[in-house]
Amino acid sequence: MTAVDFSAFVDRLAQDSGEAILPFFRTSIGVENKLREGFDPVTAADKAGETAMRALIRRTFPEHGIVGEEHGDDRPDAEFVWVLDPIDGTRSFILGMPIWGTLIGLTRGGTPCFGMMNQPFIGERFFGDGSSASYRGRGTERRLRTRACTRLEDAMLMSTSPTMFTPEERETFEQVSTDVRLTRWGGDCYAYAMLASGHVDLVIEADLKPFDIVALIPIVEGAGGVVTTWDGRPATDGGRIVAAGDKRLHELALERLSKLD
Repeated sequence: MTAVDFSAFVDRLAQDSGEAILPFFRTSIGVENKLREGFDPVTAADKAGETAMRALIRRTFPEHGIVGEEHGDDRPDAEFVWVLDPIDGTRSFILGMPIWGTLIGLTRGGTPCFGMMNQPFIGERFFGDGSSASYRGRGTERRLRTRACTRLEDAMLMSTSPTMFTPEERETFEQVSTDVRLTRWGGDCYAYAMLASGHVDLVIEADLKPFDIVALIPIVEGAGGVVTTWDGRPATDGGRIVAAGDKRLHELALERLSKLD
């Protein structure tokens, strides 16, 4: 498959999933809860978006594996595995807020090699391969670059929700949050996209699944940033995640976050 073929294919994945999801946005859509205790919403839009992507992948690359949030795993040990989250930010979706996106990730041999975050309502796509990253939207396309930030005191920090942390994790998070210039809650996948775009310096989260982060790793790294777990390991399996636009800032954050047992 040539680079042009691949680009056309992932654009088709984004297009098909968007066409499946958008008819449900800002409608009286039903919401299911995946949990007996707590709230983890899923909608018909989530399921339809993932179904559309799976169908196209299976038709085009039947030998590839698929790991998806809504429909489980199919050949997860294949050399190439697509990691899909049809709506990252379902809570925002059901509230009618456009701060959500479709995550399309690809791993080769277990390592992320491509990622796209597609926001079909706004018409924005962020994508990267670990070596470079780009933005396409409003009739323009440009390279993405993180910005330099060497001090916590100057950093803009984002995280999706304080409820994603255990009490111990929240205490550790606050060891970083109290020193940064600004902490902003919310954003889901958009926080990582804004980090890759040079508007955010740190994203610190916990309790992530692979489909929450795999697609975002090549985008952030392609823009010059770094993504790891709190103890500095690869972030592919999810868990406690820290992303930084500047490697020097990442090291400062790790010094505090890695102290949690």
